[in-house]
Amino acid sequence: MDETCYLGGCLCGGVRYRVSGTVSNPCFCHCASCRRASGAPMVAWGTFVRENFRLTRGSLTEYRSSAAVTRGLCAACGTSLTYRNDARAAEIDVTLATLDDPTLLAPQMHLWVGDKLPWMSIDDGRPQFTAGISAGPL
Repeated sequence: MDETCYLGGCLCGGVRYRVSGTVSNPCFCHCASCRRASGAPMVAWGTFVRENFRLTRGSLTEYRSSAAVTRGLCAACGTSLTYRNDARAAEIDVTLATLDDPTLLAPQMHLWVGDKLPWMSIDDGRPQFTAGISAGPL
């Protein structure tokens, strides 16, 4: 059985990764933490099984953005690459825009729209959740 494999990396090329398997919960996150970490109004994420994520070049600089969350980035160029939540220790989230071909995985929903910037319009027809998926759709 063939397993889908995705390649990606940071802006400067110092960090490269390979992730395989099925993506779950591909989403746009509008939370204040993701916005501040990326400098963007929202971030596209995809969740993978953590053991299927491998660095193929360089290393991630990691920091705790909250008590349960560790974010991974390139120390040289600052590209945000990964997100890990202690409550989901077997999973890792990867920024979909850092894939070599970001057209392969499209976000299917918007999360944390309760934190959305007021000048950000969402009119793409994707489901919207006030907070995380467990909060239920709007």
